[in-house]
Amino acid sequence: MPRALITGITGQDGLYLGELLLSKGYEVYGLIRGQNNPKRALVEATLPGIKVLTGDLTDLSSLIRALEAAKPDEFYNLGAISFVAYSWENASLTTEVTAKGVLNALEAVRLYSGDDPRKVRFYQASSSEMFGKVQQVPQDEDTLLWPRSPYGVAKVFGHYMTINYRESYGMHASSGVLFNHESPRRGPEFVTRKVSQAVARISLGLQENIVLGNLDARRDWGFAGDYVEAMWLMLQQEEADDYVISTGETHSIKELLEKAFSVVGITDWEKYVVQNPEFMRPAEVDLLIGSSAKAESKLGWKPKVGFAELVTMMVENDVVEQKALAGL
Repeated sequence: MPRALITGITGQDGLYLGELLLSKGYEVYGLIRGQNNPKRALVEATLPGIKVLTGDLTDLSSLIRALEAAKPDEFYNLGAISFVAYSWENASLTTEVTAKGVLNALEAVRLYSGDDPRKVRFYQASSSEMFGKVQQVPQDEDTLLWPRSPYGVAKVFGHYMTINYRESYGMHASSGVLFNHESPRRGPEFVTRKVSQAVARISLGLQENIVLGNLDARRDWGFAGDYVEAMWLMLQQEEADDYVISTGETHSIKELLEKAFSVVGITDWEKYVVQNPEFMRPAEVDLLIGSSAKAESKLGWKPKVGFAELVTMMVENDVVEQKALAGL
């Protein structure tokens, strides 16, 4: 039975990856911060059979203890402070967790592996936010990185550190440069879930409007459930490498709103949307669209869920959820 250790198990990717690995017969260990983490119950309810360990990406010794307890064949580093807007508010903490946390994870795996640097296959969750001020459309594995947020800068550090450990120590360490990927499990602070929840509440008469920033920003949105399969495929390859994971389509926030409101039968959606400069980024990333040609040819990976299906899935989920919460 293969064994895997996942950091960031409480996030949407961690939950979907945990489900995927359990379905493949893995023994799965999930790392969470703190003994009384409020999301522990969610993890245990969603992933029955998972073994929960406590640890912290900022504490190297706790990561080594987790490795010794889990004895994993695969280590998936999904843990990070991942809300881009927050990274401007706390650049220091974002750097400690999202950048230096990767170094700690790599170093823990290196020390644990001893004389066999390929003993544990390592996955690093890189991000399309690393492209930032895009220098090429679409973006692929060779596109120059030009991050435009503290989060993006931190992810670049982790990305290159993963490459460095692979080249310096011979570790089987891969990075997945994942473009935006969403689901009904996405946190409500992210724009897609903020929209799907608000649309559900507006349709139920529980909310009057939704306040957003730049409606013209464009993103390449896919389904998180598809993207975790790509993570797993990377670690099944004989040689480690880096892969862009994306749909190859781009959509604006306006298109997201139009589709989300259409799911609940609202066509005059503009009157429910308020723009507020406070929600504008200090440095915007205008156009992210990825090319996954390498992942398709080498991993045999393609996204299964399209944009319209994804938005419909999220809105329908939130209508049910908000109805239940309101007792309707």
